[in-house]
Amino acid sequence: MSTFAFSIEHHPMKIKYIAILIAGLLTQKVAAQTKIKTYTKNLKLQNTFQASGIWRGVFNLKPGVEVPFNFEIKNKNGQPYLSFLNADESFDGGFVKQKNDSLWINLDQFDNVLAFKIQKDSLVGVLKKQDGSGKALPLSASKANQYRFKTNDQTPDADFSGKYDIVFKSQDGKNENAVGLFKQVGNKITGTFLRITGDSRYLEGSVDGNQFYLSGFIGSSPSYYKGTFSKDGIIQGEAVSARGNTPFTGKQNENAALPDATKLTFLKEGYKTLNFSLPDVDGKKISLTDDKFKNKVVILTITGTWCPNCVDEASFISPWYKENRNRGVEVVGIHYERQLDSAYVKKALGRFRDKFDIQYDQVIAGKPDKKQVAESLPGLNNFLSFPTMIIINKKGEVAQIHTGYSGPATGKYYTDFVSAFNAEIDGLLKQTNL
Repeated sequence: MSTFAFSIEHHPMKIKYIAILIAGLLTQKVAAQTKIKTYTKNLKLQNTFQASGIWRGVFNLKPGVEVPFNFEIKNKNGQPYLSFLNADESFDGGFVKQKNDSLWINLDQFDNVLAFKIQKDSLVGVLKKQDGSGKALPLSASKANQYRFKTNDQTPDADFSGKYDIVFKSQDGKNENAVGLFKQVGNKITGTFLRITGDSRYLEGSVDGNQFYLSGFIGSSPSYYKGTFSKDGIIQGEAVSARGNTPFTGKQNENAALPDATKLTFLKEGYKTLNFSLPDVDGKKISLTDDKFKNKVVILTITGTWCPNCVDEASFISPWYKENRNRGVEVVGIHYERQLDSAYVKKALGRFRDKFDIQYDQVIAGKPDKKQVAESLPGLNNFLSFPTMIIINKKGEVAQIHTGYSGPATGKYYTDFVSAFNAEIDGLLKQTNL
């Protein structure tokens, strides 16, 4: 018997040790090979994947329901940057970050993030909150197709462009009047729904025979409308969301209109102004009785960083203030935010300020709830919408309250608002100082 055989036979612990040693070496080899393969794969992705270009994204809203949208990635300040494409608008999203096979875009305006995994020339991922709260919404994206909706390529039954009286029928049985604004060129249709609380912003889609499909997405949550037109001017459809569908009907009417937005919210009896003392992000209390507001026209905007129509309002009022502040006007943004801890408030309002170069005061009043608005501004009656704009005259009295906001997507409604707003301010500035 050999010395080795004798040694192994009489030392079973050596057998176990050698087996462990061999297994360990094999494991290290497999791990090293896996690491090399992963590194090679990621290096190949970084060298071959091209994010730049126009993409078609598709949200899986719920089983059987897909909502498409389009976005573009191009260079901005030397880095890839994503913008959302809806009708005539290109809306800022955020800078594109890539690490290995992961790609993500922080959508700071709405505290969301698009998180993707790269799969060859496509992306698969989710839309979720930056802090991971709530439910993520799955989606995919590809550059292979740049259309919005897949259709059957049917010739439209007619040109359905125009203005429509619309009635949305909510699940609680209440009806909400709206105005539908649509522009059709061939199979392509763009438009928006205008309500007393604001508009649906820019929507884009297709007409297939007598069927239409419209969607919009700027980083908050996707919008999706579908339905049918008839040649006699009748429209039927539904607004589709993850929580449920809201049916609507309507009829073409070039005189379609909503109630006067300055007559919906008003002061309670006995009130002439709004008394508040609310903190900014540094804790400094701001009130209409402060010296900086004395003998000035003051615009209060009830707003929130989460609100798409508030975003449109800020994009108007911020540059307007910079152009007009020397005329004797001030603006205060009264914010109602989804979280109230100081870190979140500073982050959200700071991003809002930076994005729109806001140079007027911003204060925090509570969460976006009608009850909290009533508690912080007790003089208001029938508060309906974020945003709501309140104009104070030189005497410190409320001169006008405007509910909702008609943004650029509404065309003439927007330009009419701007004209009326400027006329109101001009008239108040002409009044004699106290």
